[in-house]
Amino acid sequence: MNELSDAKIEEIRAGLLAWFAANHRDLPWRHTRDPYRVLVSEVMLQQTQVDRVIPYYERWLALFPTVESLATAATSDVITAWSGLGYNRRAVYLQKTARAVIENHRGVFPSSLEELVNLPGVGPYTAGAIAAFAFEQDVAFMDTNIRRVVHRLVFGSDIPTRQATEREILAAAERLVPEGFGWAWNQAMIEFGALQCTQRRPACVVCPLQRQCAAFPEIQTDIAELPVGVRLKNEATFHGSNRQFRGRVVEELRRSTSATLAELGPKVKHDFAERDLPWLYGVVSGLKRDGLVTIKEPAAEYDPDSPVPDLVVALPD
Repeated sequence: MNELSDAKIEEIRAGLLAWFAANHRDLPWRHTRDPYRVLVSEVMLQQTQVDRVIPYYERWLALFPTVESLATAATSDVITAWSGLGYNRRAVYLQKTARAVIENHRGVFPSSLEELVNLPGVGPYTAGAIAAFAFEQDVAFMDTNIRRVVHRLVFGSDIPTRQATEREILAAAERLVPEGFGWAWNQAMIEFGALQCTQRRPACVVCPLQRQCAAFPEIQTDIAELPVGVRLKNEATFHGSNRQFRGRVVEELRRSTSATLAELGPKVKHDFAERDLPWLYGVVSGLKRDGLVTIKEPAAEYDPDSPVPDLVVALPD
């Protein structure tokens, strides 16, 4: 780790805020300080590209413009409105958060990190984002972009075989936040990681923070020499995974409202056979645990020799 002196901190702050002022994108959630709208944007932006999120964000707010409207909506409507964004459990947790705000906080979002992180479905990152972007607090928090930028600036190259600890990165991030600029600083960090200091091809040659960046002398060599077989974060295979089949089950139920396991099977897996019933039951059981579906008793008598009763699966009421 290079020394994070007061002079270096001031140089980083000045350079990054100037870069953000000149290069930031005009995004709809940057025009609000409503904690509900900030929450919606942050949940939607998790592992989803910004350009893809914008129309979903706008449609969602047309359907559920306030925390009260989301809290009182039917969960099936919430899941249907989430269609196309993936990770459907996020929609359920978003509604659970809204209901907790109504039931436990009289409809007013708490502003402290301690209270925010105790809301269902709200982790340290989301709590920090709400504190910074809705309440303009001078807080530090970690997402993929912020972590990468801080690591490179302070600790050097962030290849998987040579990384600082999460505690070290957070401590450095906390020192970097300029007093009175929590909103702009954290927006700038996220934007810089998304547009300039990217994971695979950082624009080091035209980076305004070259002189302050601990990684600049080595990062391009490190990326080029990354060993074959070393996977970077967030590159988990999706095709053929249970996550893909979970999404297919929910998408089918959005169209048909309910279906038996035998009806669902061929619609979510092209080579589905009776031997796959236990597997499909496991998939829908996981969805039930996450609040995304309900499982009802068999619609009729079932064959006792069948590996799994032909249960009826539906979206929650």
